[in-house]
Amino acid sequence: MRKEVKPRGAQDGAGVPARRAALRLLDAVLRRGIALEAELVRAGAGLPPNDRGLAHAIAVEALRRLPDLDALIDSATRNPLPQDAKARFALRIALVQTLALGTPPHAAIATVLPLVDGGPRKLVHGVFGALTRKGVALPEVPALPDAVAERWAAAWGDAMVQAAARAVAAPPPLDLSLAPGVPPPEGATVLLPGHARLPAGTAVTALPGFAEGRFWVQDVAASLPARLIGPGAGSALDLCAAPGGKTLQLAAAGWKVTAVDISESRLARLSENLARTGQPAAVAVADLLEWQPGEPADAVLLDAPCSATGIFRRHPDVLHRVRPALIAETAALQARLLDRAARWVKPGGTLVYATCSLEPAEGEAQLVSFLAEHPEFAMDPVRAEELPAGIAPLADGTVRTLPGMLAESGGLDGFFIARLRRG
Repeated sequence: MRKEVKPRGAQDGAGVPARRAALRLLDAVLRRGIALEAELVRAGAGLPPNDRGLAHAIAVEALRRLPDLDALIDSATRNPLPQDAKARFALRIALVQTLALGTPPHAAIATVLPLVDGGPRKLVHGVFGALTRKGVALPEVPALPDAVAERWAAAWGDAMVQAAARAVAAPPPLDLSLAPGVPPPEGATVLLPGHARLPAGTAVTALPGFAEGRFWVQDVAASLPARLIGPGAGSALDLCAAPGGKTLQLAAAGWKVTAVDISESRLARLSENLARTGQPAAVAVADLLEWQPGEPADAVLLDAPCSATGIFRRHPDVLHRVRPALIAETAALQARLLDRAARWVKPGGTLVYATCSLEPAEGEAQLVSFLAEHPEFAMDPVRAEELPAGIAPLADGTVRTLPGMLAESGGLDGFFIARLRRG
């Protein structure tokens, strides 16, 4: 998409700044491969909170529905618009508002036409009008991008792809890890002891007990790696720790935790949660490829950096910006980090390796290579009773969560988890 140029001094009308910010968010994800959350601060700079929230909602919903929105646009144009054409971006924003977010058609089109000032306004207006007059609708189950569907079908089968498409249709529920002894909030579903689930859209900060640190937000799948370490009174390293849910779990389970992450801003959020919950942990801003602990630990948890395709329900931008090259790059980084983490485990200690990825290269294949190069480690198989009902360990003792699991109670993120013991 060509760089947007507005006349100096030009002012947007009501509602337009939020749509302009949504355009910037979509451009960052689709054209430049930037994570949506990473771009939100820049794209929403200067906007009031409501407009910033609206821009985020429009962009997220457009990314959930992108293949279907593009199919509608292509059905109403004589020649397909280029993928990076501003007219296509504007139509995506107008259509997703009307077809998914409940915005009246006249408001949706009026607030996007200024985005194509000096461009094909008649085209955008005409295509949008033609589609709305026909009464088009988005399918109940969105289509996944072709490349993603093909990759996941090859790894997990067609049923998983169908489940993933159903999962991306709507935001996931709100999951909470509870501090020890804290009962679940009223109306919550309990999937595991110490874990509660509330409907999507629940405002966590408004829940009784939030300010007192009685719980923290954490998907049930993301809660499993620290849960599988169990309670303890020794030393634990939480590597790539931000935003900190696993650190809080380990500290609440009695471990003396050191949390390490390369991102100072993300660790600031971890520190805020430690202060809110009253859980103790040491925090270090460091690159794990250079950092060294003072001494080996009894337990090491490496939630390794990855493509994050397992959290596509919350962050649908990964469906559009993650490519095989990125998966290969993060897999190579994981191998280096696993090798370093292995050195920091005491004899007899535990190493848990986890990734929020649906890519075998960032999970199963990584584990095979690690065990071949580190004979001092052996699998410590996960037992069925350590997992929520509906999730079972695999034959080799690892855990793989996939779209479709726990679907009747709201689903869960995609994770791979392996627990190993050092001899």
